Amino acid sequence: MISLTDTQKIGMGLTGFGVFFLFFGMILFFDKALLAIGNVLFVAGLAFVIGLERTFRFFFQKHKMKATGFFLGGVFVVLVGWPLIGMIFEIYGFFLLFRGFFPVVVGFIRRVPVLGSILNLPGIRSFVDKVGESNNMV
Repeated sequence: MISLTDTQKIGMGLTGFGVFFLFFGMILFFDKALLAIGNVLFVAGLAFVIGLERTFRFFFQKHKMKATGFFLGGVFVVLVGWPLIGMIFEIYGFFLLFRGFFPVVVGFIRRVPVLGSILNLPGIRSFVDKVGESNNMV
């Protein structure tokens, strides 16, 4: 079992609430207040989980500047009041930022009994194989 410090536990809670508010905000036709709260909680939770310095280093690496620009620009656009456009920017930036983690996530999900068999269905398998490629660390 992984032991977490109290700060990391708080960060996991903040990140979880952030994802919940983002999801709920999208379900409720891109409610800008819920999306703004979700964005703030998600970024704050990430900073609590991995620390301020490591969060800053993660977002502001030279090869991730485009992704960071889209992600944080999307957060800003949502906060200004254009939630649909901001979420499109955020989702694109999120996939650019975290695409190095996708092979690990796909490998983990393939070992889960029910989800693994769903990922092996003919139409889904080719998409998941493309997402799960490990050479997309550009």
